[in-house]
Amino acid sequence: MDNSHVPDGGERAIFGRRLNPTDRRNFLKWSGTAAATALLAACDRTPTEPDTELAPSQAGTAAAGSGGGVTINLGNDFGILNFAYALEQLEAAFYIQVIANLYSGATSEEEGILRDLKRHEVVHREFFQAALGGAAIPGLEVDFSSIPFDSRFSVLRAALIFEDTGVAAYNGAAQFLRNGDYLEVA
Repeated sequence: MDNSHVPDGGERAIFGRRLNPTDRRNFLKWSGTAAATALLAACDRTPTEPDTELAPSQAGTAAAGSGGGVTINLGNDFGILNFAYALEQLEAAFYIQVIANLYSGATSEEEGILRDLKRHEVVHREFFQAALGGAAIPGLEVDFSSIPFDSRFSVLRAALIFEDTGVAAYNGAAQFLRNGDYLEVA
């Protein structure tokens, strides 16, 4: 396998850390920072109405993309579920882009795994959209221009970050859900 596109330290430097135990506090600290950074970097962030609770009757008033923005109030269950929906939109958009621009040299096993991940993330995105109904935030426009999709290393590194961020966000936010039924949804 050609690793000429892999920076110093290579895949082992990134993925090897996953094999070594990391203390929980540092993991959660890193994951929280990564989650916030990924969402801020990937989504159009201009709020339309700060501090507005996104409830079913207000869902249609939030705008995404083209200069608009989405405000999510994490102080209520709809906000927490919309945060999860935003993460699913981000992950689905990423894997759709990966498959549309699959890096050269991808093995059939890698392609199959990436296609499966894409299908799963699209299902998750569609599930949250349907579950939230009129309370769902609008579709988000995501800018992945900083990720070189022709690089195996960059794609797999970004995938690892997005997956770890999603897991950490779910684990961190689930405790704040007030309605136990929503915990099953999440």
